[in-house]
This record gives sequence, structure tokens and C-alpha cells, in this order.
Amino acid sequence: MASAGTLERLLALAARLRSDNAAFLDEPGDNQMWYDRGYGSGILAALDELGYGDAVGDQRAGEAEEVAPHRALAWGQAYDHGFETGRRETFEVIGPRE
Repeated sequence: MASAGTLERLLALAARLRSDNAAFLDEPGDNQMWYDRGYGSGILAALDELGYGDAVGDQRAGEAEEVAPHRALAWGQAYDHGFETGRRETFEVIGPRE
């Protein structure tokens, strides 16, 4: 189980990455922006999967549908890579919830 401090830091990091890159859909071709947005979303997805859905809420609502048309493009792939990296590293930091 994640300590309250670890959970708060992960949520703050995800919020910052998502906020700093809120206009990612308006910036096709900015692979770093898409990666960072995906990383933040991957953190939230992992937390949700680990049972912290109450803390995550609906922050990611609708994002998968917005990203879907871009998946075959370089920036969409950057998003997916960021998402998977953020998700994996969150599991590494927290581990399974007991």
C-alpha cells in the first residue's frame, strides 16, 4: 500500500504533467508534450488499477477517445509510450495494494 505522501506526490506529478500539457491536442507534432501528457495519464491509470480510483476520480474522462485518431502518428505513439512508462513506473513505485 502506498503511503499517503507517495500517493499525494504521484497525484501532484500527474496533475502538473496534465495541466502543463493541457493543450496537447492543439500541438500535433510536439512529441514531448504528448509524451508528458501520456505519462501523467499513465500514472492515473495505474493508481486506478491499484485501487486508488477515489483519489483519481474522473480526471482522464474522454481522453482515450480524443487520442485514438492520433495513435498511428508519431505524437500519438509518443503519448502511448509516455502512458505505458508512467503506468509501469507507478507500479514500480507503489507495488500491489494490500
